Amino acid sequence: MLRIVAHVALLVGALALGACGFADSRAPVPEFMRLKEAEQPSPDPPPDVKRVVREQIDVVFINTSYPREVHVAPPHHEVRGPGWTACVRAQLTSATGSALGLQTYIVTITGGKVIDRRRAEADDICGSELYEPI
Repeated sequence: MLRIVAHVALLVGALALGACGFADSRAPVPEFMRLKEAEQPSPDPPPDVKRVVREQIDVVFINTSYPREVHVAPPHHEVRGPGWTACVRAQLTSATGSALGLQTYIVTITGGKVIDRRRAEADDICGSELYEPI
């Protein structure tokens, strides 16, 4: 009988200690045993895309592309992170001087600065956006 009680006590103790490794912030254990939830950074307020692109046009387009008729779309909150993305269109010129036509880029804005830009692809939302001139 003592042997059974000892085995049960060991089993209960092992289960209790094993459960401690799985105590996340929503676990039904005392507060001091729970993992702390990671604080999410607060999102930036929506940027004034017209102003940001106008002030940082050389970051969005290469100077020798002579951007003309620059238009921007409203910003969208980035899926990952506190930044914003927006579509930017302009008539561009190639390095050889020939017209490239209307080109669309997606810019990433964080803290009021353009931190990244890439050419828009067919599966991006830029084709259905409403654009305004800067």
